[in-house]
Amino acid sequence: MKISLPPPGRPNRVYPPGAPGLHGLASVITGVVVVCALYFGRAVLIPITLSVLLSFLLAPLVQMLRRLRMGQLPSIFIAVLFALAALLAIGALIGAQLVQLAGDLPQYQVAIEQKIETVQEKTIGRADSLMSRAAATLQRVAPSKPPPPRPTGRAARNAPAVPTPVEVHEPSPTPMQLAQRALSPAIAPIETTFIVLVVTIFILLQREDLRDRLISLFGSRDLHRTTTAINDAAVRLSRYFVAQLGVNLSAGGVIAIGLAIIGVPGALLFGVIAALLRFVPYIGIWIAAILAVFLAAAIQPQWTMAVYTLILFIVVDVVAGQIAEPLLYGHRSGLSPLAVVVAAIFWSWLWGPIGLVLSTPLTLCVVTLGRYADRLNFLTVLLGDQPALTPAQNFYQRLLADDPHEAIVQAERLLREMSLIDYYDKVALEGLKLARNDAMRGVLMPDQLASVNEALVDIVENLEIADGLPDRLARPEPGDAAALHAASSADLSERHEQTREHSSEHHDDEKTAVLCVPGRGAFDEVTTAIAVQLLGRVGFAPIMATHSGYRSARADEPSYKNAPIICIVTLDAPDSPPYLRNMLRRTREWRPRATLVVGVGGSAENGHDIGMGSTAAAHSAPTFRAMIEECQVAAWALQAGRHSHVAGGAD
Repeated sequence: MKISLPPPGRPNRVYPPGAPGLHGLASVITGVVVVCALYFGRAVLIPITLSVLLSFLLAPLVQMLRRLRMGQLPSIFIAVLFALAALLAIGALIGAQLVQLAGDLPQYQVAIEQKIETVQEKTIGRADSLMSRAAATLQRVAPSKPPPPRPTGRAARNAPAVPTPVEVHEPSPTPMQLAQRALSPAIAPIETTFIVLVVTIFILLQREDLRDRLISLFGSRDLHRTTTAINDAAVRLSRYFVAQLGVNLSAGGVIAIGLAIIGVPGALLFGVIAALLRFVPYIGIWIAAILAVFLAAAIQPQWTMAVYTLILFIVVDVVAGQIAEPLLYGHRSGLSPLAVVVAAIFWSWLWGPIGLVLSTPLTLCVVTLGRYADRLNFLTVLLGDQPALTPAQNFYQRLLADDPHEAIVQAERLLREMSLIDYYDKVALEGLKLARNDAMRGVLMPDQLASVNEALVDIVENLEIADGLPDRLARPEPGDAAALHAASSADLSERHEQTREHSSEHHDDEKTAVLCVPGRGAFDEVTTAIAVQLLGRVGFAPIMATHSGYRSARADEPSYKNAPIICIVTLDAPDSPPYLRNMLRRTREWRPRATLVVGVGGSAENGHDIGMGSTAAAHSAPTFRAMIEECQVAAWALQAGRHSHVAGGAD
């Protein structure tokens, strides 16, 4: 089909962007202050954060104990004691495994030295040999310089004296100093654990009171929104922690058993490390895998153990990540893959190894709160896994970028999940509304307006042979007037394939002609082309006119005059501009018996409230689907009239 583009007019005015105000500067300063507070206050904030996250983890256990008719205080103490026992068991297990691994390393000293020598010969040895050859070549090429002469006589007497070396020996440490050095590495973890457990107890005891205080502090004016945000964050984090803990423990257990079968020493240690590091998605388990593979490669002269170890980690990660996690809490955790990596780097820089383990839950909490707090919404956009742009916005953005190919690829992808009519209504039409708004504001230059129309033409022409999901339409009986009125509300056609087969069985002269006339908007020509394409697919014989040609022909042309249905297609329909009202009035005068349908561009909710003034008798169609429905109802009404006329003549 041939679509004429609007002629270029005078250059449009591009409105300048708003100047940055004090609000943006205040946000930047606040962000810097928060990051500095997180960094310099990590000694206090890390225990509090661990306590809050541990309370989220223990909350389901406390609620389960409360359902068993136990009191609040006993339930909390039992849950905390359970957590303490688990932490002590993990610590004891890691310590025992480290001691055992350190004791077994001398047995593998020969194999480790051989592997190190082999690696050095293959890498560093070859590099040293190459550098030595290059240095020898340079020495042969470069001229040699004679050594400087030694000073004699008076110069030798005035030469500075060689300094005498001095050694400083520290006194032997006392038994108290030795005990302090031995216990100091364990004092900090024990102190942090004690603080975390005490704060966790008080958080669980005053959970409801803390919730009320947060609501009063951050959102007492909008209780519904604040309560929803806090509950969403609490439920999401609790579900994430419990599910992730179960998956991680299972993965660590399988890895420990598999490494023990393979023969890697310290199998339980690597299982615990893998279970802990799996809290960091994508990269955590591979840190444990690298350590285990290096140890397996070092203790065995061959590479068999290292290969089996790597295969074990790959299988466990694929099963846990692609099967177990999607079954427990869906395919998405709420964060994009890039956000997970960036969050791991950021929190490790702030809080070290603890920040690496806590990076994902902390970022997930921030993203969840950003969905309800306007000032944090940018974090949800940057770090969340939801698409940053809607399909309609992406469609229009591809048009602005003059990339119709990507828009066509997007259309083909969306047509796997929706019908062609739904795609045109929910994606293309919404994108055309965005384009029209920009054209009305004057931010589209003439050459940009022409390129957008050309890209739209390419997309519409490529979708002429595209097939989406089948679209159901219900065909009422021609003589059933009640069904004709009911058909205009919903479900008005058969499957798309059945409609095409049915329409191919009839000749063109048996199809109902529909005259499609565009308005004079910047994108009305392409919008009319979409309507013509859809009407042709459902069995009509559409006729596409131009706005100027229709006005000059005054509807006296045979192809215009014989069409019983006239569709005025314009995105200006909701605004009801003067030219559209005059156009409808003249059409009603020229063709009083024709069915007049006006669309598109309105919303489906108020599609029948489009203000047309004196032409309100025309059928309003806010979407392409509504336009097809109105045309089908009119066509079936014509068929019912013909049947009744034939039946009356026979009588």
